[in-house]
Amino acid sequence: MAEDRKVVILTETGSQYSTGVGLIYVFNLIVGTGALTMPAAFQSAGWLVSLIIIIVLAFFSFITVTFMTEAMSIANAALRAERQHQSEEAKELVTGRVSETSHLLQSDSHEGSFEITQRVELGKMAKMFFGKAGVLLFNICIIVYLYGDLSIYAVAVPKSLRDVACTYSGGANSSFNQTVGDGDKCWETSGLSRDNVYRIFVTVFFLLLGGFVFFNVQKTKYLQIATTLARWLAFGLMIVLAVIQLAEGKGQGHPLVGDLSGVPNLFGVCVYSFMCHHSLPSLVTPIRNKSRLTMVLGGDYLLILVFYAILSFTGIFTFSKLKDLYTLNFQPNESGRQTVTHVKVFEYFLALFPVFTLSTNFPIIAITLRNNLQALLNRNRFPRFVNHHLIVLLTIIPPVIVAIITNKVDFLVGITGSYAGTGIQYVIPAVLVLMARRQVVDLQARVGGEQLHRSPFAHNGWVYVVLGWAALCVTFVTANHIITRS
Repeated sequence: MAEDRKVVILTETGSQYSTGVGLIYVFNLIVGTGALTMPAAFQSAGWLVSLIIIIVLAFFSFITVTFMTEAMSIANAALRAERQHQSEEAKELVTGRVSETSHLLQSDSHEGSFEITQRVELGKMAKMFFGKAGVLLFNICIIVYLYGDLSIYAVAVPKSLRDVACTYSGGANSSFNQTVGDGDKCWETSGLSRDNVYRIFVTVFFLLLGGFVFFNVQKTKYLQIATTLARWLAFGLMIVLAVIQLAEGKGQGHPLVGDLSGVPNLFGVCVYSFMCHHSLPSLVTPIRNKSRLTMVLGGDYLLILVFYAILSFTGIFTFSKLKDLYTLNFQPNESGRQTVTHVKVFEYFLALFPVFTLSTNFPIIAITLRNNLQALLNRNRFPRFVNHHLIVLLTIIPPVIVAIITNKVDFLVGITGSYAGTGIQYVIPAVLVLMARRQVVDLQARVGGEQLHRSPFAHNGWVYVVLGWAALCVTFVTANHIITRS
């Protein structure tokens, strides 16, 4: 029977990988753009308040990850039940009865009825367990989140290019903590301001990458490897350079213990930085041995929590004023200004790191958004020109507008995480598992088997705790934005 189960798993998922590789993939997916905005968010909220909040948010994020794996398990059982029913109907049409042999074969597979062997994406699970209104709200939430993602990328890349290209920094005696304003000139002998140069780079960015959205672009294995290596080299360098500054007694940071005014932005950044729920089916399904899946995911979240704490604490105690994109604190300078490192290769690599990594992801995310918009608008209703070209423009123009209006990466990450991120990370997994659990008894009666990958937070009370936490956080963030703007 074990051999039979192995054959089924390989057939349904294709190539597989070990539990350790799965842990690395989940780690790489979670640690991305959000990590670059984490140190500045820590500094604005204070080190102790930030530490408490990130621990709480990591815990809630882990709860909803276990909700997702449980919902994926139930979805797999539901699909097996549907296939079994279709098989029985087909045999009845051919022979007029269901043979005893078929029942015996089906009973052999009962043990793994709830095993995650077929990839069931978030959108498909929404269709399986939500009503029409729920599916509509789910699609809107995903689309808003993807728009936020594209806006963050559209700001981070041109801003990084601007800060590398602009060499004026206020004089040779300026410290590496000095902030140069957007209205300041870009070059010593030029009339162009940094803000104007930034907008030029925004235009160039979309002219170069916007065209890819008209086609289908897929990630390649080698591109993933190169991006992963660049990411970890960059993060490693930033931590090591900051530690060297602190070890030499050159740290200039004196962060507050706590500042409630920075908490709303920190909340959004943390939610965004722990996001993996929308891609979890693609990462978890190919794992060969899922017997310790919950423990593996818990270990991943613990490692990520420690990594974020190390990155942020070394940053806030090294720099007196952190820029919203952490890599910009290591930018090169040609006017003799003090820098963290005088190794030019390191300076340019770190400053341009977001350019390389985010530019490769931008077309893929834009195409994903384009496809979601086409599905939401029911592409069969429109002629090809409208369906393809105008929807592509609808995909890329709003992020352009956002990038022109603001270059605050931390603000965009905070807003995206606080609203759309809360929906994807908290609300959707909680409601999904609540609806899925209602089908477990019926599924066990139809296909048998033990309910595998059940969340440790199996009581429905945890679902309502998560939903209450999400509502509380969104209310707090919204109230804070209203108060600060009034």
